[in-house]
Amino acid sequence: MVMDARSGQVIHAENADTRLHPASLTKMMTLYIAFEAVEHGELSMDTVVTVSRNAANEPPSKLGLKAGQKIKLRYLVRAAAVKSANDAATAIGEAISGSEAAFARRMNRTAKNLGMTRSTFKNAHGLTEEGHLSTAHDMTILGRHLIYDYSEYYGLFSRNATDAGVKTVYSHNKILQTYKGADGIKTGYTRAAGFNLVASAERGRERIIATVFGGASTPARNARVAELLDLGFRNNKNNVALSKPDKPAYEGKVDNPEVVVAKTADPSPDGLRGKTIRVVAAAVTRSLRPQHRPGSETPNVAPLVAEVKDDITSVLEEVQVADAAAAVAEAAAAEAAPVVATLADGAAPESSIKPVRRPQAVLLASAGGAEATAEALASAETQAPQPQEVVERVSTSGGRHWGINVGRYSSSYAAEKILLQTALMEVSTLDGSLRKVVNRKGGYDANFMGLTRETADLACRRLQARQVTCFMIGPS
Repeated sequence: MVMDARSGQVIHAENADTRLHPASLTKMMTLYIAFEAVEHGELSMDTVVTVSRNAANEPPSKLGLKAGQKIKLRYLVRAAAVKSANDAATAIGEAISGSEAAFARRMNRTAKNLGMTRSTFKNAHGLTEEGHLSTAHDMTILGRHLIYDYSEYYGLFSRNATDAGVKTVYSHNKILQTYKGADGIKTGYTRAAGFNLVASAERGRERIIATVFGGASTPARNARVAELLDLGFRNNKNNVALSKPDKPAYEGKVDNPEVVVAKTADPSPDGLRGKTIRVVAAAVTRSLRPQHRPGSETPNVAPLVAEVKDDITSVLEEVQVADAAAAVAEAAAAEAAPVVATLADGAAPESSIKPVRRPQAVLLASAGGAEATAEALASAETQAPQPQEVVERVSTSGGRHWGINVGRYSSSYAAEKILLQTALMEVSTLDGSLRKVVNRKGGYDANFMGLTRETADLACRRLQARQVTCFMIGPS
């Protein structure tokens, strides 16, 4: 397959849609998803990955990782791109999706979104597995997307050597040194696949992508790719306008059957991309107040819906007003309770009667009848709660004065996005917390507030186990 990268126009094709073993060309998809995950804040290049036994046991080519070893994602990406390390590729997939099987499902979703209609992936590295197949056409499409969708990372594929953290690794792609203008991208070999290569070369404003499957040897494959690149440069049209491929919609992790994916407009400044909000169907959306005591004649108070807002101050003010209204109803019920008890059981012992602290509005209501009650309630809604009442509520609130920080980001939008992703990832401990973005000198802090110390500690430990940066924030 030969393609003009500027337009996506196919210049030459021969058996380009035949499904064959892609071998390590598979790592192009693994790395594409890694770049996508970093772009959308699922993890960062500095995320420390713990290598699993499964990843460490992958056969060569490999970086030589050990089970339990910790290594930054950036070094895994370099090893997969340059050395084509199988253990690094598997570790990348597991870091992103939790397991190689889940990552393979994401690979197939991404392939479909990219228009790779005849590819199915079973693993992250490309070692031969039944049903793990692709085509020269599909891999050329993927190569073009790597070039234009993640141009900031494309230079990885042109390196002859790179630091992979534990050692320096070297490229298998010798065409980088032998063909004028060649700058990537990926080789592949297994016994079942033969010698495969997707290569790209740029001369002036022209860029050609050529793909070969099933070469008989490395020299034969490289020679054939050089011929195809020459054919492309000879037959492509001059002065073709650059038309970059459309970037696929981001879907993130959707392997949980309880997760519903809803596509919405992207609030980013350019407005050109789409994003996805992942909503857990079983998530708790409101926090109900306790039921009134049996026998109370007081109407039910409407449940307090704790909406998660960015401004923690406004949320606390709303809660205080709602608590004041609830206190009015609570005091009215408490006033009626002794009367009911006396009618039913006779005079209660003096020690069993507790003094009831009632708001001024209720005292007025007891003296003035229904009209006074309505007037007092209206007054209670408009008056700000007394300072001592606020202290009383805070002191009995379970100590929800703690928070956690999940990173500092370059923009408010990026911080808000990671807060949403983290809330959906760890809904069991962060439900009911308040998301808050704080503008600091070095960027925007992404915080969850309104937690108890125990909940904050548990949330951090669970997030850190998922390789998410987290530290606790104490009461100010």
